[in-house]
Amino acid sequence: MDPTSIDEVDDIEWGVRLLAATPTHEGRDPELLRQWARTADEFGSRLALAPVPSSTARVVERADGLERMLLARYTSRPPTVELYTDTLALAEELVDARGWRAWYPPGSVRAAALAHEAVHAHLHHGPAKAALKQALGHTVLRLGRHRLAGHVAGAEEVAAHAYARTVCGLGRSPLLITAALRTALTRPGTPAPRSPAPRREN
Repeated sequence: MDPTSIDEVDDIEWGVRLLAATPTHEGRDPELLRQWARTADEFGSRLALAPVPSSTARVVERADGLERMLLARYTSRPPTVELYTDTLALAEELVDARGWRAWYPPGSVRAAALAHEAVHAHLHHGPAKAALKQALGHTVLRLGRHRLAGHVAGAEEVAAHAYARTVCGLGRSPLLITAALRTALTRPGTPAPRSPAPRREN
């Protein structure tokens, strides 16, 4: 795809592409992936109507995200949110360079990353994970009137992006920023962010 046209791809289509690139979905019907992406997006948006509690996970800032190709990451043991400040800085530069500031106000990339990871923590520890499974309707086993809802790999990620978009009041999903970062980081001559921050723990 022409990298200048990525903002012409809508948020649901980015969700479809995320699912399609996730292992276990090889050969899935594109319309099924679209249905799952839309359902996960709607689920995440609804979660934002009653924002999830702030995560009690400690926040660790690191400056090695570009080499890892990571913006943020949640780990459960111990509960930790890792924010990669060099990638955040590059994301902010890309927002300016692409003229997306109306969609992503200053500081919103960091806020969205924290909101995104808060949802991962919420889904990991609470009943919302089962609710998402039920909403997706992916049945892996049926016994009479009973059915077992299966896990849809990547759906939590789509939901978390939709939650972050909604709760932070963004014009577009952070998935668009992820796509821009991927384009920049896989292109020769990737510019380094101007002021990478040192690692800091909160």
